[in-house]
Amino acid sequence: MRTHVITHGCQMNEYDTLTIQSELVAGGHDLVDHPSDAELILLNTCAVRGKPVEKVVSILGDLRKERRAGRDVVIGLMGCLAQLDEGRDLADKFGVDLLVGPGAITDIVPAIEALEQARGSRGREPRVRVDRLAFRGDLVDHLTPPPPPGTLTGYLTIMRGCDHHCTYCIVPQTRGPEVSRPLAAIVHEAEAMRAQGVDEVVLLGQNVNSYGRDDPGLPSFAELLRAVAAVGFPRVKFTTSHPMNFTSDVIDAIAETANVCDYVHLPVQSGSDRVLRRMAREYRRERYLDIVRELRERVPDVVLTTDIIVGFPGETEEDFEQTLSLYDEARFDAAYMFAYSARPGTPAHARFEDLPREIKSERLGRLVERQKHWSLEGNRRFEGREVRVLVKELGRDGAHAVGHSDQHHTVLVPAVQVKRMGLHAVRVEHATPHALYGGVVGAASDGVALPLAS
Repeated sequence: MRTHVITHGCQMNEYDTLTIQSELVAGGHDLVDHPSDAELILLNTCAVRGKPVEKVVSILGDLRKERRAGRDVVIGLMGCLAQLDEGRDLADKFGVDLLVGPGAITDIVPAIEALEQARGSRGREPRVRVDRLAFRGDLVDHLTPPPPPGTLTGYLTIMRGCDHHCTYCIVPQTRGPEVSRPLAAIVHEAEAMRAQGVDEVVLLGQNVNSYGRDDPGLPSFAELLRAVAAVGFPRVKFTTSHPMNFTSDVIDAIAETANVCDYVHLPVQSGSDRVLRRMAREYRRERYLDIVRELRERVPDVVLTTDIIVGFPGETEEDFEQTLSLYDEARFDAAYMFAYSARPGTPAHARFEDLPREIKSERLGRLVERQKHWSLEGNRRFEGREVRVLVKELGRDGAHAVGHSDQHHTVLVPAVQVKRMGLHAVRVEHATPHALYGGVVGAASDGVALPLAS
């Protein structure tokens, strides 16, 4: 079948899509660039928040209209949403033909074959459906092919699932328990990426710090970090970390390994111990701040980002003020800030009463203003300094080229100064809360470099 894959969600979904596409090609299916050219459309979905689900519902609605207008197209729902009752309900409502969970993505070709057989025996009835929702243990051994030539940043999953059970989170239900991938498989994929010209690798997991805890024969995450760095990437990053498992040996690996970037994304979610208990986060405010203090002492230039949920059920004004005060102590360089979104199937949805939307919106507005202050303060530290930037694309205005520093800042430079994409030395001239602006002072690396501007 001519197939198009649409991906919504996190970087792990992007990584899973590479596996899905590899399986499809190996199974004799053709990948097409546009959904209008496809006989089969696969939606690889996220279910962590409500917004990605709304996008999927919109696409399914459009496809249903096309079917009613006479288009013969097979629809598949994959990823986290497919694993939930919510996804099954949507599959029934919109006539989805394939339902494949994130733990069974290597089953996609057999699922398509089973669907074709079923539809062939029933006159190609569009409502025939094949479900593949089991968690496959052998998925951790599966080798995902490297990204296509010209890719500068590659994503590499080191583990799947999560053993934490935060009351707001659907991930344990959608991706199952923690399972670490073998070290040899990870290093093999890393070497293939580097051979393909990837300059920056990002190690992925729901909780990368837990790597190896499920198997005594595996190294720790800190040891894995050093092993991947030894492959020779100019830059190594990782996400996401859980404060409960963020140990000193990880900080040592960042401080002592030159190509492990001085960047840590460490979700705190709330500055209130009372709210953290309701969220079932196993650490408390002071433990989190201890990690921050150790990070800043051992890695002086570290850029620290976080996730915050505003308006969690039961959050009082006093609780929210504690989150604001934590900001003043942690001085986050950036943050992903969300008003609490109740997700069906989570303990918080079942047990707690949601706060009024206007309270959540007002608090989120205040938090955004506080974050702007600390983002500007943090970015100004780099004014007048030279940073290394992986330039990847032309900006929307056409006047700037855009990339990210080793510390994960968004950096803009005049497009006329950039002849090729890749690693550049940039002197920072000006900082805003959201980006650094500067000029190129050094040429691109000898790695992958494509024409960007004339």
